[in-house]
This record gives sequence, structure tokens and C-alpha cells, in this order.
Amino acid sequence: MGVSHSASYAAAGVNIEAGYEGVKLMKKHVERTFTRGVVSDIGGFGGLFMPDLSGMTEPVLVSGTDGVGTKQRIAQIMDKHDTVGIDCVAMCVNDVVCCGAKPLFFLDYIAIGKNDPHKIEKLVAGVAEGCVQAGCALIGGETAEHPGVMAADDYDLAGFTVGIVDKSKIIDNKLMKKGDVVIALGSSGIHSNGYSLVRKVFDIESADLDKYYEELGGTLGEALLKPTRIYVKQVLKAVDGCAVHGISHITGGGFYENIPRSVPDGLTARIEKSKIKILPIFELLQKTGGIPERDMFNTYNMGVGMSVIVDSADADKCIDILKAEGEDAYVIGEITEGSEKIEIV
Repeated sequence: MGVSHSASYAAAGVNIEAGYEGVKLMKKHVERTFTRGVVSDIGGFGGLFMPDLSGMTEPVLVSGTDGVGTKQRIAQIMDKHDTVGIDCVAMCVNDVVCCGAKPLFFLDYIAIGKNDPHKIEKLVAGVAEGCVQAGCALIGGETAEHPGVMAADDYDLAGFTVGIVDKSKIIDNKLMKKGDVVIALGSSGIHSNGYSLVRKVFDIESADLDKYYEELGGTLGEALLKPTRIYVKQVLKAVDGCAVHGISHITGGGFYENIPRSVPDGLTARIEKSKIKILPIFELLQKTGGIPERDMFNTYNMGVGMSVIVDSADADKCIDILKAEGEDAYVIGEITEGSEKIEIV
């Protein structure tokens, strides 16, 4: 691999050898994620994985893909690149677990203006940490150098995951009914959505990201870069232990767009605003930007990274399971009859 060299390609701005160095540096991080199903090491043309299908009658593969978005700009300004990889994994695995699927493996894609092996290592280290938290294997990826298309310090991180669930255990809201309880799982912060508005409100390009805020318990930069919480292992435990009728990952579109995705026609998720533990970063964002409350709930998670809708008889049990797994789980509403799929009161 190290014998490959193209002076012409290097003159065009692409450093092949820097790519090889990046692969060498990331290897130890990737190996942290390996699970029993991993068949191939990184470096081949495809990542191989052999799933364990024991106990399944009709295994269904579930895929999800996403990127980190403009949150990356804050990482670039702060020159801190070891957490956005967690965001990348979270945005994908938190989606697939909504139907009850266990993520099996993950692949990432990094487009970068100029290949910096040590920066690539930090990005992949974050991806690996996210995979460890989700219990899935990082079995491949791609780093593409884009001179002349992206600025040297710019990069874009995206990825995808594949999970598996037995067809009879898919969470698809068919069992949801009036009286079911809506349980909130606390978020770590803004997660990875709405950052175009965040950057505008705080004027990120000229803001003092090292400014300490008492209400945040840290600096603005720390609060904005806090990685997305990964809920996979906790939610799968809840699905195994109680009657879960619907799951929503609260991402872009906030409450108004995401909770209705798990609610069938004829039912309404009635959310009590007073019960939501709104995080200080959202209060600061709303106050600084003069953002209407409706827009806040239609853009951000407001402190609720995921909602789980369960049979009322299992609500306490489900909360106990989630709390035992380290989640701040609590009731924020119930399912009622109605034409609108969500109502925030």
C-alpha cells in the first residue's frame, strides 16, 4: 500500500500517502468496535459482516443514513474534532432503533479539503466511540480529498448503518391506543439539528465560544458541541421488557414533526409542556434569538432526545428499565383520540 505514489495527483492537490497514514492511525480505533459478526478488516473493497440470525424467524434488515450537518462548522472553529463522529453515528442508529432494530454495523464517509491524517484520526475516533456506545461494528468507510472544491480545513462527515429486527417484533404503532403513555428520554443538548439557526443566533463566526455561562455550567462552545446521546442499548432493553407501541427520535422538525411519525391516524400525542425538562441551552437560544416558542418546539428537541410510547400498565416498568440503563426517563403525556397527531398544551 505504501508503494503507491502519483506525483501528478499530488500536484493536483491529492496526497495519497496522507490517506494511507490516516488509515494506519485510525486502525486502533476501528478495532475497538469489532463484534462477533465482523468478517473483514478495514482496507478491502467492501466491509463484510455475518449476522447472528439465531432465534429469528423472519429477519428484516433496517438501514439509516445521515450526516452531522452544520454543527461541524463549530468543531472546525474550535479545532475539536473528536466528538462529531459520535453525532454521525447517533443520527443513524437512533433512527433505526425506532422500529426496534439492533444496529449491526456502520460505515462512514469523510469529504475533506486537505487530508490531515491526525484530523482524520480524531474524526474516526469519534465514530468508533459512537459505534461502541451503540454496540455496532465500524466495518469500513471512505476518506475523499476534495482540493479546489472544499477549503483546506473544511470537511463533511456522513455515514450509514444497517440493523436487524425479527418481522414480528417491528415497532410500527399498530398496537397504539388511547390511554398509552408518552415517556421522554432526556437529551444531552441540541444534538445535531437546527445548527443553521444556532449559528445565526449566536453569530458563530465572530462569537466568543470560550465565554462561560453560569446557566450552562460551561462555555458556549462546550454546550454547542456536546455530542448527541445514543439511545440504542437502553431502548432495546425497554422493547424487550415492556409493551412499547411507538418510538420517535426527536431530530430536525422537533416535536411537531417527529412524534407524529410514530402515531397512527385518529390518535393524538397530548404533550404537557410543563412536564418537559427544558435544558438551559434552549432557554438561552430562545432568549438570544427572540425565537417564538412554537418555532423552538418545531426545530429542537428541547431536552427530549427520544420519546417512547408504551401501554399505561407498563409505564412504570419501562421507566424503571430506562433509568437502570442510565436514562433520565419520565412521563410527558398520553395518547388521546383526535385528528391532529400531536398537541402540546
